[in-house]
Amino acid sequence: MCDATAATEVALLDRDHSILAFNWRVLDWAQRPDVPLLERLRFLTIVSSNLDEFFEVRAAAHTTAARLGEAKGPYTAHSFEALSVAAHELVEKQYALYNDELMPAFAKHGIEIVSHGARTPAQREWVQEYFEREVRPLLVPVGLDPAHPFPQVANKSLNFIVRLGGKDAFGRENEIAIVKVPRVLPRLIRMPAKVSGKKTLLVALSSMVRAHLESLFPGREVGQFSQFRLTRHSDLAVDEEDVRNLRTALRLGLQQRHYGQAVRLEVSAGCAPYLSDFLLRQFGLPEQALYRVHGPVNLARLQQMIDLVDEPRLLFPPYHASYPGQITPGRSIFERLKHGDVLIHQPFERFDGVLDFLREAVNDPQVLAIRQTIYRTGANSEMMELLREAVRRGKEVLAVVELKARFDEEENINSAEILESLGAQVVYGVVGLKTHAKMLLVTRREGRQLVRYAHLSTGNYNPRTARLYTDISHLTADPKLTEDVESVFVHIAGQSRLPKLNMVWLAPFHLHRRLTEQIDAAGEAAAQGRDARIVLKMNSLTDEPLIRSLILAGRKGVSIDLIVRGACMLPARLGGLTDNIRVRSIIGRFLEHSRVFYFRAAGEEQLYLSSADWMNRNMLRRVELAWPVNDPHLRQRIVDECLVAYLHDDRDAWELQADGSYRLCKPADGANGGSGHGAQAALMQRYAAKSGEEGEGAWT
Repeated sequence: MCDATAATEVALLDRDHSILAFNWRVLDWAQRPDVPLLERLRFLTIVSSNLDEFFEVRAAAHTTAARLGEAKGPYTAHSFEALSVAAHELVEKQYALYNDELMPAFAKHGIEIVSHGARTPAQREWVQEYFEREVRPLLVPVGLDPAHPFPQVANKSLNFIVRLGGKDAFGRENEIAIVKVPRVLPRLIRMPAKVSGKKTLLVALSSMVRAHLESLFPGREVGQFSQFRLTRHSDLAVDEEDVRNLRTALRLGLQQRHYGQAVRLEVSAGCAPYLSDFLLRQFGLPEQALYRVHGPVNLARLQQMIDLVDEPRLLFPPYHASYPGQITPGRSIFERLKHGDVLIHQPFERFDGVLDFLREAVNDPQVLAIRQTIYRTGANSEMMELLREAVRRGKEVLAVVELKARFDEEENINSAEILESLGAQVVYGVVGLKTHAKMLLVTRREGRQLVRYAHLSTGNYNPRTARLYTDISHLTADPKLTEDVESVFVHIAGQSRLPKLNMVWLAPFHLHRRLTEQIDAAGEAAAQGRDARIVLKMNSLTDEPLIRSLILAGRKGVSIDLIVRGACMLPARLGGLTDNIRVRSIIGRFLEHSRVFYFRAAGEEQLYLSSADWMNRNMLRRVELAWPVNDPHLRQRIVDECLVAYLHDDRDAWELQADGSYRLCKPADGANGGSGHGAQAALMQRYAAKSGEEGEGAWT
């Protein structure tokens, strides 16, 4: 069989199962005894939050196929069943860990979520007073009958279903009632010292409502009951070709998002079949979509517990990131860039360098224009305030706001409206494409010339996540690279024909083709017996044509290492097919987020940074950038810090096996005292500042 034929016939791994496998790797951090207890809880909540998004975005097609009994195509009743089995296994492991390890460990530290049965009389009195004052006024039980249909249940909200005995005030036997619990209420409440003593005692809102259900139905007998939580499909779909105002259309879509197609139902483990069957029928869900859980139906909301418990010893030691080493605080960044490019490796170096670059542009009277893409800047963003100040100072500000940044749509709409109200030029990218590129361009008058300065990044303009995600920021005054950035902004704003770019690869135009060409060039070099190497770091690898190209290059003899944090559909180490391809995933204290592409063919090296993962959507349905790092010293720094360090990680790395499973790497005997080498830990040590702002815990 020829190499090309073999490459096209290799069975790829399933994307959705690969996403679940990623969450198993995250869950491992919640199981590690060497991880501080509150951080273990944080990783547990991260898995729950990830699963929520998985069901909201990925599950609807499988669920529909199951309901219709589909037997052919990518989504079938079988695919739904297989995915449900895998998801149930992961959820069961989560709750076993929560009940059998984490909660007993917290109890040893005097930290408990106290159930109604375990509360003292004084504690019950305090809980009742809190319930009457803060909770009951917001609860409106609804008894179901023809005049009171089943209420709309919002996505991921806490609710109770109750089976009642006796008759209502009108003498009718309507036996089912629903109690919706408002989102505004905290899911955990800390009891005061007067009833908790020296311990940290918490009350779950669900336990509080459960304890007072009977008082919500005076004159009725409360029989069976259960808390429940419904997950709905929440990926916004707006026909951009058929709307006059995308912002208005998205606002309407946001209102409807909470009531999309039902895809998952969570209930208490003890929920009576009568009630769970009633809910499944109500929401049109198959039996496998029911998740019976031994604990709160929303583990993600236990993130509040980390904020309520004041125990620094149960958290990671604060990490003090250093100020970017290539920049001198208080000195002009523009002047620095005249002498060469600057790289900032976040979060090991602080995002402050990027903020200072924008701040200098805003305050400099010689700066005439600022252009920036806005994807996820976060609430109350300092960057947005700086852009607003730039408008106030009379600078020309162009903001390319991506309104369709999933689950950040509302924040971005609000930011766009504020900028527009001040006089900034705001555009919403390109119809049909999501603008995912991270670009900031400053135009400055210097004598009789206009000089451009740019910032490009693998990650978002979000100061908070910049302390939690690994990313590379690239500041440059390179005339050709900044000219490309300007051309991209003009193309997006004016929808003009894109000119030939000097250095940048741009999706959806030629990024995919350029990557394929680099892979093919390495393959041809290897086939001729010449040196060939590919090392790629990204978040996801699911684009089939690129995967097939990598498999073919590997068959020709290219040595390929892939560092893929999340979903990876390329099957590694298959005998005679992908022997030359190794895949590893790094899960650490910080979320791996940088995208680095290294190609070597016949002695020629190229290294690109990018905003894009290797997914079909990034290549064909988004505006994405990849740009070269040509300075040999900076290029070597990226190779050392983003590639070599991760390829030698034997503490936080997982290797993809031939059967599609992942195995945690083990350190060699005696290596680093037996604890192994962790790439993130080594970088933290390298860049740790003697003083500076504190970092945060694990990524969320």
